[in-house]
Amino acid sequence: MKVQAGAIEGTLIITPDIFEDERGFFLESYNRDKFAQFGIDIQFPQDNHSKSVRNTLRGLHYQTHPGQAKLVRVIHGAIWDVAVDIRPGSPTLGKWFGLELSAKNKQMFFIPAGFAHGFCVTSETAEVLYKVSSVYNPQTEAGLMWNDPDIGIEWPSAEPVLSNRDMNNPSFKEYKKGLKK
Repeated sequence: MKVQAGAIEGTLIITPDIFEDERGFFLESYNRDKFAQFGIDIQFPQDNHSKSVRNTLRGLHYQTHPGQAKLVRVIHGAIWDVAVDIRPGSPTLGKWFGLELSAKNKQMFFIPAGFAHGFCVTSETAEVLYKVSSVYNPQTEAGLMWNDPDIGIEWPSAEPVLSNRDMNNPSFKEYKKGLKK
């Protein structure tokens, strides 16, 4: 397994060892002991699976207290996956980092708690699996505007398919006002 740091401290790009032959391939998508060696020593009590069509944009989502780390991978298709640092006091507060995750490259993206997360589907369809460090709680569900100019994410679609919720998430300025309370 190859693990490299993402552009923002705490994020990691994980490329598993892949064993291929004429039958197909095998890889370990998660091994707690190996991941702990790279600083991902987290219990993941919930797994999520989504399927989306081209240009679907999901995000930017996060959970407030206690936060939610994510380990994201794609098993079908491809996505542009993005993490935005929303950690109070972080020197990279409001900065984003994105990368392509696909069934072809088999990479995984570790996003620690304290980040908003979103992705846009770049293939006809995509299936995304992700482990999370806390069970979903609707009372701690929150989001940021996907196209906030103060964040400036370079999405691959100018007209993404969005949920009503994602069309109405607050701005990063509104988020920062809440930090000052």
